[in-house]
Amino acid sequence: MVKYFISNEFGKLEKIENFKDFCWVDMVDPTDDECEDVAKFTGVAEDMIKAALDEEERARSEFDEGCSMFVLDCPMLEEGANGDSYTTLPLSIIYNKKCIITVSLKGNTVLKDFITGREKVYSDKPVHFALTFMLNNAKRFLYCLKQIDRKNHRIQNEVDKTMKNAEIIQLLDLQNSLVYFSTSLNANERVHEKLSKVEAVAKHEDYQDLYDDVSIENKQAIETCNIYKNILSVTMDAYGSIISNNSNDSMQKLTIITVLLAVPTMIAGFWGMNMPVPGENGVSFLQTGWFWLVVIATIALTAIIAVALIRGNPFKNKTHKKRKKKDKKEKKDN
Repeated sequence: MVKYFISNEFGKLEKIENFKDFCWVDMVDPTDDECEDVAKFTGVAEDMIKAALDEEERARSEFDEGCSMFVLDCPMLEEGANGDSYTTLPLSIIYNKKCIITVSLKGNTVLKDFITGREKVYSDKPVHFALTFMLNNAKRFLYCLKQIDRKNHRIQNEVDKTMKNAEIIQLLDLQNSLVYFSTSLNANERVHEKLSKVEAVAKHEDYQDLYDDVSIENKQAIETCNIYKNILSVTMDAYGSIISNNSNDSMQKLTIITVLLAVPTMIAGFWGMNMPVPGENGVSFLQTGWFWLVVIATIALTAIIAVALIRGNPFKNKTHKKRKKKDKKEKKDN
């Protein structure tokens, strides 16, 4: 899909039907024919137009015969079976003396703000257009990072109540999203540095101020992303330890059950041997007393072991109680 816009003197974009000089060409998932037509109208190489149509395209800059291209990673919200997650998609800004071209596989929130007039841009000022997009793209990263942090807190509250696989998978998706964001923000930072060396930015004071805002916002997004990524990594490690402890407790309980079930099995095994029992063929209890002593002793030993396993280490419990009392005393003293 290809749309054409041109700005008026107030910085508001107006949609036009056909290509004009100093217009903005917005291309969203264009076909090969649309790419070929735009290449003829604008004089931009078709390969350059199609660069951002590769989902794996890295953030970079390219300058070729009067054309400048900046490929940037942009945050995108994706809906999945386990909930929403975030990823990044490339978007390219290409400009020459004739026009500005933006190319992406999906619609971009920042460009929608340009179209609706929430942000003033000028189609005849390509450097200002690129810097304004970079600034709002960095702000969009910050907004998505805040949403990730809120979702992280909500999932943690659910995990604290019930440890389920669905919540753990959601946390893993958030961790993957932060990894994508961290990589993309660092790559965008290198592209921003390349734009700062463009002659129009270096000699234009207003553009320098705008670039400083872009740099500050992007660095803040990088720092915020690293903080959230470290917090989530520690959280995942903690939940991994909790799951491991729960597994150990479950295995302990299963061991106790196995030991308890072994007792009647053992008695039944003895009973099934060729062993005379009281009341059988005139056999008295005194004649088989040693056998029953062994059985009773075995049952008693098993019961003692089971109780010890269930109650745990008594010395450990006493130490834990002492620590609790000590903590209470410290709180009262404070």
